[in-house]
Amino acid sequence: MTDLSPAQAERPLRVHLSEAALGQRLDHALVVALAERGLSCTRSQLRRAFDAGTICGPKGRLKPSTRVDAALDVEVALIAAPPLHAEPEELPLRVVYEDADLLVVDKAAGMVVHAGPGHPRGTLVNAVLFHLGAQAGDLPVMPGNDATRPGIVHRLDRDTSGLLVIAKHERAQEGLASQFREHTIRREYLAIVSGSPGFSELQVTTLHGRDPSDRRRFSPEVARGRQAKSLFRVEARYGDEAALLRCRLSTGRTHQIRMHARHLGHPIVGDALYGRPAKSPRLRELAAGLGRHALHAAVLGVDHPCGGSRIDLRSPLPPELQALVDALADR
Repeated sequence: MTDLSPAQAERPLRVHLSEAALGQRLDHALVVALAERGLSCTRSQLRRAFDAGTICGPKGRLKPSTRVDAALDVEVALIAAPPLHAEPEELPLRVVYEDADLLVVDKAAGMVVHAGPGHPRGTLVNAVLFHLGAQAGDLPVMPGNDATRPGIVHRLDRDTSGLLVIAKHERAQEGLASQFREHTIRREYLAIVSGSPGFSELQVTTLHGRDPSDRRRFSPEVARGRQAKSLFRVEARYGDEAALLRCRLSTGRTHQIRMHARHLGHPIVGDALYGRPAKSPRLRELAAGLGRHALHAAVLGVDHPCGGSRIDLRSPLPPELQALVDALADR
């Protein structure tokens, strides 16, 4: 499925809603109709167009909540989102390593790495620019990325805490990117999962693609996809209630550990997207009070991209995850 380009977003499209759409909200019916034409249209794109009055029927402007009560021809002119620009912003930032080429930070849970829909400011990038006394144009941007991601060569999910490396210039960026491509960077995560796995150590290799039932998620149960490979080792068990796993990545797909944990039947505690309610009432209560999912990037090892020595860093569990482990161990 193809995302609408800025040019396509501004060019009116004529969309026919057939009787199959009867009874549906207009905005939902349009998303489905555009998808059938191979075009990916988000609800936020449609909302901007409805607000601007650029979605019209034979009698003029239409509302998103209108119920389709007959076959209908709709003219749709989507409104391109305004470009986002990263700017310095004074925000808490824990720096664990820095030299002339690299910066390594210990990201807090709840902080988005870079700007996107719903998160124009308050990101890790904003904090890094302020820390460096830099503007977005002072840091390199990976090919294929936009100006909201200066210095970024990899990401952590918003509610994943832990170690993340940032490149200060193009040579450093290229050296790090090469290591990510070759899967030579050491990345280990600690995850608290529901239940007690039936293994001590397990290599998991699956396909990785969009979940057809929920496109916010990724799934191994796809006909085509890229390979995802993770090594899981049990660090501690808390009866049959939960376990602490160490997860070492061989590949770095989006949501990879969260997807694999769900695939194994032991979702990460507090993961609203990939999880399910725990069997244990106590674990359900602990997860509800956590306010995040229990995944932490604990180990980062890279060869210095500019000829320096090997960098190996470790980050302990943050207080809220350590408190969860202590509560689970206190039976």
